[in-house]
Amino acid sequence: MHFQIPYHGYVLKQPTKMLALYHALRDTIVDGVLSCGTKLPSSRELAGLYGISRGTVNQVYDMLASEGYLVCEVGRGTFISFRGEEPKEKDAGKKEYRLSEWGQRVSDQPQPEVMHRSTWDDDGIIADFHTFKPDYDAFPGEEWNRCLYAEARTMMGDPGAEPASSQGDPELRESIAQYLRRARGIAVSKEQVVIVNGSMQAIALTVQLLIQAGDRVIMEKPGFSGIMRAVNAVKGEVQAIEVDEQGIVPHEWDARLLFVTPSRQFPTGAVLSLDRRQQLLQWAHEKEAIIVEDDYDSEFRHRGKALEPLKVLDHEERVIYIGSFTKTLLPSIRIGYAVLPSSLIQPFVKAKSLYEPLPTGLLEQKTLASFMQNGQYERHLRRMKRVYSRKFEFLLKRLHEHLSAQFKWVESDAGLHIFGWWRGTSAQYITFRDRCRAAGIRWSETVIGEVDKPRYGAYFHIAHVTQEAMELGVKK
Repeated sequence: MHFQIPYHGYVLKQPTKMLALYHALRDTIVDGVLSCGTKLPSSRELAGLYGISRGTVNQVYDMLASEGYLVCEVGRGTFISFRGEEPKEKDAGKKEYRLSEWGQRVSDQPQPEVMHRSTWDDDGIIADFHTFKPDYDAFPGEEWNRCLYAEARTMMGDPGAEPASSQGDPELRESIAQYLRRARGIAVSKEQVVIVNGSMQAIALTVQLLIQAGDRVIMEKPGFSGIMRAVNAVKGEVQAIEVDEQGIVPHEWDARLLFVTPSRQFPTGAVLSLDRRQQLLQWAHEKEAIIVEDDYDSEFRHRGKALEPLKVLDHEERVIYIGSFTKTLLPSIRIGYAVLPSSLIQPFVKAKSLYEPLPTGLLEQKTLASFMQNGQYERHLRRMKRVYSRKFEFLLKRLHEHLSAQFKWVESDAGLHIFGWWRGTSAQYITFRDRCRAAGIRWSETVIGEVDKPRYGAYFHIAHVTQEAMELGVKK
């Protein structure tokens, strides 16, 4: 039995071992550390744990039993019978510790919102377009588990195998490189690929590596709020640039770093034109800057032909390309990747190794490598494209039919959400949104513009929502 009480601390305060054991055990019971009904070790086990005699342990057990703390049951053992207080969390405000400047900036930022499954129900109708969740029913669970169990058996069969570096499992990096060469046209080797714990980790590490206090960073507006949190944490200066129907408008910014979503702007869905892509690369050349391309859901194209990633046009190694498997597999499989310019590979890996000297989720990494190598991943993508395309076209048609007077829908040929700008006033939007929420219908939103004249945009996630829920939700 694994069992521990603060016996040695009491030895220093009590004149005998018996009293030390008695007070250590009694206080542990009274404080609720050991709860009512917990079985205690036998006198032989406890004596062996703390190097004392069985007679001393039996004497302490008898004392505590006579006081009502323990009950001894013949043939079963000794149990705690006293119901003490629940262990209390220590008041964090009692003692404050001085944080570093970085720690203070991180602490001062609002906690990112964590999305939970909606439980709203209005006459049995739930239309929750708010949070991205995949279509779990279509996930190839059997194929994934088969790869998972095979890799687990291999790892257990060779426990002395050389551990992977913090750069990630080499077979997964090779699988990703092959996929990007074939599916995205990016000339990449596995040496350029670093496995990260989701795209946010890649963003945060990039900012920490490249940005000094006061350095300016360009991002899209609207855009991913995690970028702003990462830049603020290192005391950088964010300049948010509004986007139009062709994405971000290039300019001669005085900055070292640019974050952009050219394949499908987040969240509007606008596709950055080829001309603007070339202008951004020319800007990076002239300013000796780095562009971070977040290609977050380009795998799901419903019609038309996609422009190649910005990274394909990058002939000077000015672009860091970030991708993840959050949208294509399951959000709980926290695997993303960054394709790095050669001069940034070593600094990035060393920075990551401060947080993760060895790769986390190595079993999942090896499982994904096997899943990609045997062709299951791309078969899964083809299947999900069909599923999601039907949902995309279904919802887009109904939004145009029923809500075009309220929203100006942004045309998009890809992705897992549909975006629209509110046509009315901000007060009308808030009333509309709140009434929909009260009826069990919700979506994600963004707001830009001045405080006194905000502009609201709404985006509707499609992956997990059934066509029946879409139909009923839009009509309601």
